[in-house]
Amino acid sequence: MKQNELLNQWLAEERAAHIHGWDFSHIHGRYQEEQDLPWNYGQSVRQYLRPAFRILDIDTGGGEFLLSLRHPHHLTSATEAYPPNVSLCRETLAPLGIDFREADGADPLPFPDESFDLVLNRHGEYIPQEIFRILKPGGVFITQQVGAENDRELVELLLPEAPPLPFPKQYLRIAREELAACGLTILDGQEAFRSIRFWDVGALVWFARIIEWEFPGFSVKTCLDGLERAQVLLERDGVIQGTIHRYFLIAKK
Repeated sequence: MKQNELLNQWLAEERAAHIHGWDFSHIHGRYQEEQDLPWNYGQSVRQYLRPAFRILDIDTGGGEFLLSLRHPHHLTSATEAYPPNVSLCRETLAPLGIDFREADGADPLPFPDESFDLVLNRHGEYIPQEIFRILKPGGVFITQQVGAENDRELVELLLPEAPPLPFPKQYLRIAREELAACGLTILDGQEAFRSIRFWDVGALVWFARIIEWEFPGFSVKTCLDGLERAQVLLERDGVIQGTIHRYFLIAKK
């Protein structure tokens, strides 16, 4: 394919880089990640969930995972802070009777003490002291987090000068220590580094624009040299590979 055709494709992907909720269907089949983690977040949540529990999903995105649990709506709460997702949640969650609040997990949560039997957080920020406060005695917190070193090879491939790690404290060891210091008992803790694969550079363009906190300042025109390096790797190896960093914790009050 000629270089100008590739450039036009990449620019089209850049223009298309918008999502509602946490929907990566635009690049479905063109990339792959989180296929071989040593734990299963959804399975673990369902293992602890009981029909009478009051539950909270922090940074719920568009509520996609929360709705998949099919938990009684009047026992379900959710928070989200990203404006497009806030609008989506108000349209989809609130009419069902789910207690939705616009709130950032990095701030104090708008719920009374000891409100929840189960608190969930997948890839969102949280304050350990707040988790302890809002859990009932015996309540459980389940979180899967993106680690500090996530996608680092891809960042260094695309950006001329790789920025510092956006969240340098995101390691299992630190998270365990912080939750335990608040009085929570750690029931499970795992950390993993696994492959992320892209089968076309356009999908990588879309991804880098969406994950803007990892790829600050990325654009097709300013990072053209990096995209051309990615194209060379793709033509040589048939795939562009990086590494994801994840960790998983279950803690009990």
